[in-house]
Amino acid sequence: MPSALPTITRRRLLATALPAGMALTVLGSAAACAPPPPPPELADLVGQFERAHADSRLAGLAATTARPQIAPILTTVASERAAHARALGDEITRLTGGQAPTTPSAPTSAAPTSTASGAAPAPTVATVADVTAALQASAEDAAHLAVKLSGYRAGLLGSIAAACTASYQVALADPGQAR
Repeated sequence: MPSALPTITRRRLLATALPAGMALTVLGSAAACAPPPPPPELADLVGQFERAHADSRLAGLAATTARPQIAPILTTVASERAAHARALGDEITRLTGGQAPTTPSAPTSAAPTSTASGAAPAPTVATVADVTAALQASAEDAAHLAVKLSGYRAGLLGSIAAACTASYQVALADPGQAR
């Protein structure tokens, strides 16, 4: 007497189950290959990176028109903020698995526009007071962010906050130097 149900052999079972199994494998491996979402602090680090570049440009610009006594100090501030940008860029690159941040382009006009971080680009003319105000804002932002982070990133931002504070409170503190 013939059976109403077909006989299932191992070959038939594999032939019907294999396409479904392959689909699950492909979907599973595609999900595993997708890049992980960026950490939440990435945007903050990029903002600090952009701010460091802007401060460096501002101090360099101020050095070109400053009195001879203050110009070397402003040049040092510019190179310190450039070093901060490099350190932040290295950390962003490490954090993103090799995707380096792009350096914000230098402004071509004095018209104020805002960047993604909310920091205004460097103007075409700058004074010691402008640099002092920018460094004070950078120090406060870096200090607030350092408290929210941990490990190396907290230390990096704490160091940046301290350097910015020392620059505006010590190196640029003499009111007779301001232009």
